[in-house]
Amino acid sequence: MSEDIRIVGIAGSLREGSYNRALIRAATELTPDGVRVSPFDLRGVPMYEASLDGDDKPEPVQALKDAISEADGVLIATPEYNYGIPGVLKNAIDWASRPGYRSPFRDKPVAIVSASPSALGGVRAQQHLKLTLLGMASAVFPWPEYVLAQASERVQDGALKDARSREMLGELLEGFAGWIRAVRTYGANAK
Repeated sequence: MSEDIRIVGIAGSLREGSYNRALIRAATELTPDGVRVSPFDLRGVPMYEASLDGDDKPEPVQALKDAISEADGVLIATPEYNYGIPGVLKNAIDWASRPGYRSPFRDKPVAIVSASPSALGGVRAQQHLKLTLLGMASAVFPWPEYVLAQASERVQDGALKDARSREMLGELLEGFAGWIRAVRTYGANAK
């Protein structure tokens, strides 16, 4: 089968050894046939400033919006900071959410995963992110949350090593590919 589904993977952390960056890296290895995950690095995306949000956007912002627009789906891996998503991820979403209700996120299938050294694995950040994405009319993947709790025990040298965690991420990606196909076929608002 040819690669017919393109997913952009966005980690909500800039830290090189980030557990969430490890999830995106693992996703590039675990995709089912016909699916490709391409990581997008948020480094360089400036703080949102409405006066810069015109025809001549900063290059990293335009690259982010293009990556989302050209993808069939978005996989976001978010850490949890103070019960919510980190500022770097919220900032990127704010840039990509413009213009309102006509952003690249509108009707775009989005899956959320998270990793954290805590026992909860970032589940509260996932809920925060889901609320934001639904407010932008994204087609949020209705799969049970993938949370990598105690990530420090499952990620080594920047790579997801735990076999069961890898298997579960692969299952999520397979389901997400099906969700993308369904949204393509029936639309994000099909009843």
